[in-house]
Amino acid sequence: MIQITLPDGSRREFPGPVTVAEVAASIGAGLAKAAIAGKVDGRLVDTSERIEADAALAIVTDRDPEGLELIRHSTAHLLAYAVKQLFPEAQVTIGPTVENGFYYDFAYKRPFTPEDLAAIEQRMAELAKKDEPVVRRVLPRDEAVAYFKGLGEHYKAEIIESIPADQAVSLYREGGFEDLCRGPHVPSTGRLKHFKLMKVAGAYWRGDQNNEQLQRIYGTAWATKDELQGYLRMLEEAERRDHRRLGRELDLFHLDEHSPGTVFWHPKGWTLWQEVEQYMRRVYRENGYQEVKGPQILDQGLWEKTGHWGKYRENMFTTESEKREYALKPMNCPGHILIFKQGIKSYRDLPLRYGEFGQCHRNEPTGGLHGIMRVRAFTQDDGHIFCTEDQILDECVAYTALLQKVYKDFGFSDIIYKVATRPDARIGSDEVWDKAEHALMESLRRSGCDFIVSPGDGAFYGPKIEYTLKDAIGRQWQCGTMQVDFSMAERLDAVYVAESGERLHPVMLHRAIVGSLERFIGILIEQHAGALPAWLAPVQVVLSPITDGQQEYVAEVAKTLQKQGVRVSLDLRNEKIGYKIREHSMQKVPYILVAGDKEKANGAVSVRARGNVDLGVMALADFQTKLASDIALKV
Repeated sequence: MIQITLPDGSRREFPGPVTVAEVAASIGAGLAKAAIAGKVDGRLVDTSERIEADAALAIVTDRDPEGLELIRHSTAHLLAYAVKQLFPEAQVTIGPTVENGFYYDFAYKRPFTPEDLAAIEQRMAELAKKDEPVVRRVLPRDEAVAYFKGLGEHYKAEIIESIPADQAVSLYREGGFEDLCRGPHVPSTGRLKHFKLMKVAGAYWRGDQNNEQLQRIYGTAWATKDELQGYLRMLEEAERRDHRRLGRELDLFHLDEHSPGTVFWHPKGWTLWQEVEQYMRRVYRENGYQEVKGPQILDQGLWEKTGHWGKYRENMFTTESEKREYALKPMNCPGHILIFKQGIKSYRDLPLRYGEFGQCHRNEPTGGLHGIMRVRAFTQDDGHIFCTEDQILDECVAYTALLQKVYKDFGFSDIIYKVATRPDARIGSDEVWDKAEHALMESLRRSGCDFIVSPGDGAFYGPKIEYTLKDAIGRQWQCGTMQVDFSMAERLDAVYVAESGERLHPVMLHRAIVGSLERFIGILIEQHAGALPAWLAPVQVVLSPITDGQQEYVAEVAKTLQKQGVRVSLDLRNEKIGYKIREHSMQKVPYILVAGDKEKANGAVSVRARGNVDLGVMALADFQTKLASDIALKV
């Protein structure tokens, strides 16, 4: 007799070994139909898995996270099945799941075309409709190697040869296709209904650029048609909001192969940059930060003392002068400690808050660069708070409140809070890590913030809070951080004089709100789809006369608005007014003002707001009041 315990605590007895599918059928026909896998004592298995002894069992359906992952993995195999049918000479390599989907790498004599992709997807749909069973078998390693070599699948054979000789391997067959895989998989291909192939990209065998290049086909798969369509709509919206395209169309910036991973800011883009920087500068000023500026290049010896040389050497740009090694700074922390060390500091000086718009350089691999979101040269709104242990909690609570206000001003209200705790490779004692982690978690509790814990994801010198924004289409962007560091000030021998007269090392809080300004501006562009709120828009108002007779008048209006601090552009071209309005609307300017003889006579302007909203004729003073209100309210 075998006893199966279900998640609700109920038990079912069976006279002998029983499969997951049979247990599901004993519960109900609906569950039997929905079951795609099982979890036996926490281990994910096929529905065909035989349970030989008493066990806890959960039936997995496509509504479970594990179920969706399994659907994606099985769809990757369906992709390989279709490719082998259409292109028998193609060799299959590996096909894992990734976020929102899967990929499979193939070796083939020519590049796959968009037409090939469409044909493969069509064949996948045909194979899914056949509802062929997915069947598992196990072979000794050497037998499996010989089997795949006999099929001409040399990549699969190489993978299996890397497994110890005394181990067996599992294979899964669906119809005429069999693949190496540890599984589990859906019971049959008919469970795979909602998928789409997305693109083809290049990839190296085993991820090594010295190996042969393969072709990687990406796809996405979902449990329902609505989820698939929703994801595809989100991708379309993401494409419409892509900061790289908008950067070109709105003439904000460009990227150039003469300097990979760095940004060439155009006048309008630099205006946006300055608005973000000057706003953050006011935040510094109003919250007790003293702005500092450290050098770009620092001696190797300093980076060795802080531990960065050992951890980040490969990502640092280095140079040599007079037989000394230097590095372009990848972060600002050591420079701020050296500033702190100048002169004697007392406990009365603490907390001491330094802020810097510090330019940093990191030698990111070319393949990882992405627009202005991931670059090699960037500027941070970097700040460091030197404080006593007793001050950590209050500083962290105040920082979270400040960060929430800043994000709200930029148009973000949905924040995810995560505490990243000690990694295996770290400096400092367990005692100080305990204190640091407790302070961060308690600060979020006092701030009324729910948070998740991410074990092992802290920096090598201290744990951190990661503040992640959710944008207008649900994507997540990790921006702000707060890190508690008991070690770095001690490593560089920074001290303050305590009330007792003792010399102690300050605790160092590393914090950034927007993080990389380049990346944050990219996020802002995508959040607002280029239609930046009036306070951030590079051009806030465009003025245009209907005829030449109002040119002098609109020029005077422009001067009046400029004195108010408004960013104004005059369009005096000899073009039809409708053409000019359409053109400036495409540039997403918040307000387009037009003046004819009637407006000129009455000291007024005809106002068109972004989105083709006609606000009618307004007295200039009334428009000034409205614009000032928009800017003040940051809308």
